[in-house]
Amino acid sequence: MQGKAESLRFEKLGKLLLSYSLPAIIATSAASLYNITDRIFIGQGVGPLAISGLALTFPLMNITAAFGAMVGVGASAMVSIRLGQHDRKGATRILGNAVMLNIILGIVIGALAFIFLEPILFALGASKETYPYAKDYMQIILLGNVFAHLYLGMNNIMRASGYPSKAMVATLITVVLNVILDPLFIFVFRWGIRGAAIATVLSQIVGAIITFIHFAKSKSFVHFLPGYMKLKRVIISDIISIGMSNFLMLITGSVVISLINLNLTRYGGDLAVGAFGIIHSVANLATMIVVGLNQGMQPIVGYNFGAKNTDRVVKTFKLTVFAATVVTSVMFLFAELLPGLIARVFTRSPELISLTISGIRLFLLVFPLVGFQMVTSNFFQSIGKAKISIFLSLTRQILFLIPALLILPRLIGLSGVWLAGPVSDFISSLVTFIVLRWQIGKLRNNAAFA
Repeated sequence: MQGKAESLRFEKLGKLLLSYSLPAIIATSAASLYNITDRIFIGQGVGPLAISGLALTFPLMNITAAFGAMVGVGASAMVSIRLGQHDRKGATRILGNAVMLNIILGIVIGALAFIFLEPILFALGASKETYPYAKDYMQIILLGNVFAHLYLGMNNIMRASGYPSKAMVATLITVVLNVILDPLFIFVFRWGIRGAAIATVLSQIVGAIITFIHFAKSKSFVHFLPGYMKLKRVIISDIISIGMSNFLMLITGSVVISLINLNLTRYGGDLAVGAFGIIHSVANLATMIVVGLNQGMQPIVGYNFGAKNTDRVVKTFKLTVFAATVVTSVMFLFAELLPGLIARVFTRSPELISLTISGIRLFLLVFPLVGFQMVTSNFFQSIGKAKISIFLSLTRQILFLIPALLILPRLIGLSGVWLAGPVSDFISSLVTFIVLRWQIGKLRNNAAFA
């Protein structure tokens, strides 16, 4: 451990960032590819309206996932703290509470969403044409909701308890299995969009089993023990309070996507929603790579900030911004130069292809700036400036994107929906740059970064 800590202070930054980011990039990209494969096989094997129906489920899936993420993030952070305190039994008790809480929330949230699925989907913008596809997909997903919660929660704890590579392998297994089962269920068994949902649920069940087996083994540093599964109010309260930030971000994202879908339905029809589903999936792949870069940057910046090595902190930040900007710029170039190729991977419908081409060129118009904005927000979190980080994270979705979605479509119709994203990205990047200049000046003038 001492050797690892020393490498954070003296190792070449490029090599450090790569070694810390690569596992995280693989894990986060795998999660994004999970969604992309579903959309590709559904678009090619079921039809364009099926893509639209699937896109309508984004907000509901995010809401159900938000509860699992809240428990997973909160519990993993607490496990790390307990292990840092050499409190192995405390970490074990948190594991037990997280599993029981995930089971309860997974069943309750899944059941409630299943019961009220029809009004929820119509409130999210479903039409008579897209509702059957959204319903068929979500019914299966909600039946397996508890397994998704268990898999995501235990995978986070596995990573936090000293097994990051094993957690990454478990994620990759679920992705590969989903890629194999999707075409089998859709094209061979002809189960349609339900086949894609069954493939997803089965993959998550396998992921849950893998993580469960890990924690069932006594040789695992933190593992299941009799009597440690009983729910404790203090532990549950701590898990929820720590995980609440991630929960609120996912809920906010769901609200924004719902507003986008409603506007698209109103100004562009059902297929415009499908076009957004394609665009969102492609853009999400790039942003997930940036998330991986951020996860790699965090320990390097955090350690050197604590050691008051200001130059190394700033250099790491700049290197991460450069790498993230390269990623988002490459996606921008693909979107602007090869939008038709991207669209045809997902669908053969000329109308959906046309809507995707025009939409992706507008929606990703200033996408190169997104990498800078994401890294800067995470940078402030890494040095303990949580309030600044939260403010910058919310500027795009709350302060700028929602007003843009309410104003621009009324002025210029469908193009206004597509342009709301880049307008908010541009303004929030300007705000981020101003805040960064102000804070970097304080950092250079005061090693304590008051």
